[in-house]
This record gives sequence, C-alpha cells and structure tokens, in this order.
Amino acid sequence: MDKKGQGLIIAGVGGNYEVQMENGQVLRCKARGVFRKQKVTPLIGDRVTVSEGGFLESIAPRKNILVRPAAVNVDQVLVVFAVHNPEPHLLLLDHFLVEAERQGIEAVLIFNKADLCKETDAERREQIQRAYEAAGYPVYWISTYQMQPDRIAALQKQLRHKITVLAGPSGVGKSSLINCLTKANQETGDLSEKIARGKNTTRHARLLPLQSADGWIADTPGFSSFYIQEWSSEALAMYYPEFAPYRQTCRFPDCRHITEPDCAVRGAVTSGAVSELRYEQYRKLYEEVREYEQTHPSYKRT
Repeated sequence: MDKKGQGLIIAGVGGNYEVQMENGQVLRCKARGVFRKQKVTPLIGDRVTVSEGGFLESIAPRKNILVRPAAVNVDQVLVVFAVHNPEPHLLLLDHFLVEAERQGIEAVLIFNKADLCKETDAERREQIQRAYEAAGYPVYWISTYQMQPDRIAALQKQLRHKITVLAGPSGVGKSSLINCLTKANQETGDLSEKIARGKNTTRHARLLPLQSADGWIADTPGFSSFYIQEWSSEALAMYYPEFAPYRQTCRFPDCRHITEPDCAVRGAVTSGAVSELRYEQYRKLYEEVREYEQTHPSYKRT
C-alpha cells in the first residue's frame, strides 16, 4: 500500500488482524498502541483505516457490539441449535434472542440435524415453530448431513448483503453449516459420548465470504452461557416482541407480568394469543436477572 485505505476486519488473534480492503486485497495488520490506551479492542466487523505500514489507525463508529460472540456492526444473528444430539436448550436460545433484541439485531433460528427427527417429535416441533414465528423470528429446519439444496439456497438469500453472526452451543453442526454456506473448509468433529461437547470446534471468530451471494458470515467459538450483567428485570419484557401489543394495557404501568393482578400479558398467555412456552422462559429469565440484581445492587443495567 502506498497510502492509507479503508477495510473490514475479518479475523483477529493475539493483536494480529486480517483486513479485507476495498480493492479486495487481504492485509495482515497490527493495532496501534493507542487502542490499548483507550481500552478499545478491534473486533471482526469493524470498519478500519489502515496505514501504509500495515497498522490499524482508526475504527469507524460501531452501530452495535456483541460480547459473546465478539463481533460488531452485525446485521443479523443466525442462532443454530440441534434437533437432537445435543437436545435443544430453549432457555439458552432465549438468552440469545433477548441480547439480539437489546442490540437491535435481527435473529434467524436454525434447527439442524432435522434428519434425526422422529414421529414423536412432530408435536414439539410444531410448538416451537409456532412460538418463535409468532414472535417474529424466521425458523428453518435443516440437515447439513443429508444436504438440502433448496433450504440452503433459502438461507443464502436470507444472508445476502449482510454481516451475519453464526452462533450456538457446541456440537450442533455450525461448522458443517459454514461449509454449506461458504467456500470454507471448517474442521468438524463428532460429539464426545461422555461430555456431549464438540471436539475440534472453532477456536477464533472470523468473517467468511458467502459462497453465492454478497455478504459475510462469522464463525464463532462455541459457548454454553450468556452474560446477563447488563440486563434489567425491569426492561426484560421489552425484549419479548410478542408481549408488545399487551404490555400497555396492564393495570400497572410498571407491571413485570409475573404476579400482578390484571396483567394483560398473562391474560394473552391464558387465551393462547401469546405462547406459554415463551412466557415460561420469560419467567425463568426474569428470576435469573432479578437474582443477579439483588446480589449486585450497584451494577448498571439496561
């Protein structure tokens, strides 16, 4: 490079970054010490200015930031769970969705390993489909093992022209899905029979170009929990979109929709207008956040 240029951070490990420049060139760069002084860590998705010496000089303002997985300027989150092996942890799924709502990021749900579905799973699958689609989330049931070109093509369309974070617990087939959607060749592994955790899974987050469309998808390290330190029990109901038509008609303006009389949200659950499945998960998350607030009363939350 003879002069400064603009680019997108697509990978970063140990202070070293790969930057996709506007001309298509990928440069290996280092961050200036000023970022450390400012306590700013460059992340995948950052739009940056790169100097002629291969240093990150500045970071453009971010529209959002995710902590786990660590990424910025994300347009949508592709949340991946398995139908079986491991069993879907829907409360963890709602952790993802609440955080996406807090950040103003769209979420798309993927249930992989649909080839493992049994006849006895039909009712549960329909319940999940209804609950999350009613909340406004697109839901896809796929099998990367059996390869379904029509469903993969539909997903490609969903990802076009966007930066998408792919996230979910270990062992659900995220790397296999990455292989279907990009030109990458991610290392995969079977689940350990003893601990049911993915082996040979992704160690570092990076952005990968989509195979058949203009867009990026971030492969991210697996995880089993979500930070809730910045969540507020008072605001939690705001991040359940299906509650919105009813929250304003509760008797009390500060209704938490737990035990208060004349709660319109609970009334909607009773009538079937709001999913009981989602509401029960809201109650569990509320108690989880409330417990944290009581043990950390000085922590700032939103």
